[in-house]
Amino acid sequence: MDKPKNENDLKNISEEALIRKITKSFKKKNDSTIIDIGDDAAVLKFDESNIAMSQDILVEGVHFDLSYVPLKHLGYKSVVVNISDILSMNMKPSHVLVSIAVSNRFKIEAIEELYAGINLACSNYNIDLIGGDTTSSNKGLMISVTCIGNTNKKNITKRSGVNEDDLLVVSGDLGAAYMGLQVLEREKKVFEVNPKSQPDLSNYTYCIQRQLKPEARIDIIKLLEEMKINPTAMIDISDGLSTEINHLSNSSGLSFHIYEDKIPILEETKNVCDEFKINHSIAFLNGGEDYELLFTVSKRHEKKIVSSEYLTIIGSSIKKKEDNCMITNLGQKININSTGWDSFNDEN
Repeated sequence: MDKPKNENDLKNISEEALIRKITKSFKKKNDSTIIDIGDDAAVLKFDESNIAMSQDILVEGVHFDLSYVPLKHLGYKSVVVNISDILSMNMKPSHVLVSIAVSNRFKIEAIEELYAGINLACSNYNIDLIGGDTTSSNKGLMISVTCIGNTNKKNITKRSGVNEDDLLVVSGDLGAAYMGLQVLEREKKVFEVNPKSQPDLSNYTYCIQRQLKPEARIDIIKLLEEMKINPTAMIDISDGLSTEINHLSNSSGLSFHIYEDKIPILEETKNVCDEFKINHSIAFLNGGEDYELLFTVSKRHEKKIVSSEYLTIIGSSIKKKEDNCMITNLGQKININSTGWDSFNDEN
């Protein structure tokens, strides 16, 4: 007697039917979307605008661990990290394409959960899912997201636009996502030894949230527009503050001095650092995945920046006579090396 088919198994559904199933709740939000999902290609219409495109690939076992990352959070984060790249160009995100490679160990409801997170991100940031691809995988899950944005040419902000004596500014706070990852990794090891353990994560709520469900700082782009401030250069902090500062430096030909006591780091993050015996500066310099915006502005905007509770001046640009460095609380100069996340570094 043949076994009845399990309707929740991926092997029992066609690719076309799966796409219809996981995208039926997506609704068009932008007039620029002429044709979205359903044809061989999407069609967009932009009048006299520049188009930006950014793509990221998230690979199971490299970028995420499903033993502690919920699929809905993963879907949300996969879109947000691409939105952040578009925002860092001072452009408006409008569309995403999402492709997945998935093994048969996943059930259909698991893929629906992943796309529920993608849908939530699209809804929160008013962007349209316009296509992608689905295919099988011999190993786990891989997600590839392409984000499209647009703006008028005069508003594009590049890494290379830094001027000498510009202020270096960061949004929000740093280091929390990295410390959230430390907590999750520790609890995973505890669970492997004792599956019945019930961890108390109440002291780590903010750090864990920053790791599992980051937000792209579209509010900062709107704030800068309201303040009539055009950054001279900008980048998002995905790989760690040290790495991003070096990116700005290499692109502009200028160096940066930052000040340890100016770096915004919350008390919870500091407490978790102390618990793990990790220096605070390691968390905010090398941690990454904060997805805050790091940008430079003319000194004439200093009063405006200082008046905002969401922005912090952490240093300034200088002639490239020396390496980028951080001035410690004791007045010592420490070179800033790019020791943040590197996909091809086995030590990550």
